[in-house]
Amino acid sequence: MTEIVEVHAPADGGIAGTVPAMDAAAVAARATELRAAQQAWLDLGPEGRAPVFAAYRDWLLDHAEEITDLLQLETGKVRHEALMEIGMAADLINYFSKVAASALATEKRKPHSLMSAAKNLSVAYTPHQLVGVITPWNFPIAGPFMDVTPALAAGAAVLIKPSEVTPLSIVRALDGWREVGAPDVFAAVTGTGETGAALVDVVDFVQFTGSTATGRKIATRAADRLIGYSLELGGKDPMIVLADADLERAVNGAAWGGIFNSGQVCVSVERVYVEAPVYDEFVAKLAAKVAELRQGPGPVGSTDVGSMATRSQVDIVERHVRDAQAAGARVLTGGNRGAEGYSFEPTVLVDVDHSMACMREETFGPTIPVMKVADAEEAIRLANDTEYGLSASVWTQDEEQGLAVAARLDAGAVNVNDVLANLFSVTLPHGGWKESGIGARFGGEAAIRKYCRTKAITTPKMAPKNELAWYPYTKARSKVMHRMLRLMSARGKRRFGAVR
Repeated sequence: MTEIVEVHAPADGGIAGTVPAMDAAAVAARATELRAAQQAWLDLGPEGRAPVFAAYRDWLLDHAEEITDLLQLETGKVRHEALMEIGMAADLINYFSKVAASALATEKRKPHSLMSAAKNLSVAYTPHQLVGVITPWNFPIAGPFMDVTPALAAGAAVLIKPSEVTPLSIVRALDGWREVGAPDVFAAVTGTGETGAALVDVVDFVQFTGSTATGRKIATRAADRLIGYSLELGGKDPMIVLADADLERAVNGAAWGGIFNSGQVCVSVERVYVEAPVYDEFVAKLAAKVAELRQGPGPVGSTDVGSMATRSQVDIVERHVRDAQAAGARVLTGGNRGAEGYSFEPTVLVDVDHSMACMREETFGPTIPVMKVADAEEAIRLANDTEYGLSASVWTQDEEQGLAVAARLDAGAVNVNDVLANLFSVTLPHGGWKESGIGARFGGEAAIRKYCRTKAITTPKMAPKNELAWYPYTKARSKVMHRMLRLMSARGKRRFGAVR
């Protein structure tokens, strides 16, 4: 009998649904089916795949309310945030299907010297046959489509393993791929970590988003198999507020950037450094703003903050808050578990320092710890004092200063006077430094080429019976060839040195 995975509803802890726990044999069988269909998908070309994408986009939009209901049930998100995901998926489909032809076109390259000037040089892009995508629970629809869409646009088949915490909405979304008559090149395998490990063993390239610890295991296995991989891992994103910042905007940015999706965002504001002259005003405004946030289930516009995805994640948040309090930090607002389900109150912490877990470990919850700093130099030093480097933000009305600070931060992306903006900027690469990952998603056309192998192609502009560098090696031929090499590579009088 096939084992099942129970999916819990974070709002009340009840059972939201079940999915099968697929074993390695089932994963391998599904992979074989997708591989069999991939060549026909590739043969359609970007123009032939575009109508399939359009039909699927329309299906998603037509079923948006139903899928969002499932998404909200399994994540505990407020409706406002849950509704964003189908719209983001549709936008990603539109963009990547539009740029696919350009991204996949064979590129002509210029020769670097006269030695290759007699050749036509080009680079062709051929997709991996089967791409594996392993996704976390915080964005069950938008998250997968960030990676699935460019891989499908490249012409690859895609096998996705959603988190066992939130698989219901993406499984339903996949029904639409079949219902519009799309080829069997996009499917999901459900289960726990064992299912994900099995997926890594049967694909040609794996994209993983999740914890650094799991990312290391996937990287090791991918290296053993000599397959490509890309990892987006943990983050502890800093926000630096300089004394000349627009405090109203900075406060609003901190509140949304730290609490959006109950803080369960890879690029969430996880720690804030504020210059001393504006520290007191900033924390007073921030505490007031966060205290006004409405938490709980309800229709659109009635609440601001929903549940967290799992009880264990609430435990982490509570541990970080209690650890900080025990070490001398103060809670200005929030600080407690919610009354029901898996929730934690939106929380502002002050009097924090780098000895505390809330400033060192990824919290991934609705907390905003704020630390006073003497100046920008101290803020930069503390912001970089972490093993993570996903993104950061700098707040100042002096754009030149903001860019100068951004240049010194150890992060894959920096938003100046903005927050989370890089996550929604598909033409920019989204990747982490240090222990926040390897590789990047997005980046415009690079997102599609990421799922391809490159092939260098040369053809001669003229095809004599014999090339100068070929056999036989005669003294005359050698002198001519090496004279040419010296003329091209040497500088000054050395270009005319003797060749013996």
